[in-house]
Amino acid sequence: MRLDKFLANMGVGTRSQVKDCIRQGKVAINGEIIKKPEQKVDEKKDCVSVDGKSIQFLNLQYYMLYKPQGFVTATEDREHKTVLDLVDSPIKRQLFPVGRLDKDTEGLLLITNDGTLAHELLSPKKHVKKVYYAKIAGKVTDEDIKAFQKGLDLGDFTTMPATLKILVQGDCSEILVEICEGKFHQVKRMFEAVGKKVTYLKRISMGTLQLDENLQPGEWRTLTESEIDNLKKGK
Repeated sequence: MRLDKFLANMGVGTRSQVKDCIRQGKVAINGEIIKKPEQKVDEKKDCVSVDGKSIQFLNLQYYMLYKPQGFVTATEDREHKTVLDLVDSPIKRQLFPVGRLDKDTEGLLLITNDGTLAHELLSPKKHVKKVYYAKIAGKVTDEDIKAFQKGLDLGDFTTMPATLKILVQGDCSEILVEICEGKFHQVKRMFEAVGKKVTYLKRISMGTLQLDENLQPGEWRTLTESEIDNLKKGK
């Protein structure tokens, strides 16, 4: 395996980040500084280190978590419980969440140690679709559908066209919304831009991965082989 791919897969950074790290002389194989990202590594025999810290090869793991409200999407936090506190895995210290869900948002979250896949799913260039179910204070209208489809100016950026579907229309509307970005508080800010407020938010899919309806908030399971393959293929 290429050295840069090995480091990216182990969550050291993106491929571009680990390439810079290698070229800066921060990476060693069996004690020898290596500055070529394409250098081959025998992940089962070679000892790879970054800044003197050994990077242990671990088989790639993929978990689907139904994130409940009240947990922060992080690997560690001094004040709050994190989503990793919910996952029981022998390689927990090597795992990380792919993307973020706000503390008060629940739903689908991918937990893995596959840095390459995480980068593919989060890259702005890939436009990976994410679908959310939400309850909205206020009547969502056809005009809102058109505004979402056109793209909303949120001040610091303009959203890409988003698909808004009304499930229940009334003083408390229920909707599905599909977006291609994942900016901070994006769905909430989009509804604020049309004069409404999100009161409940749940992510139900990311790319090809759908939240398992059998999972309850706080529960998790290992991804199936077909789910992993489809995520990697983008199908």
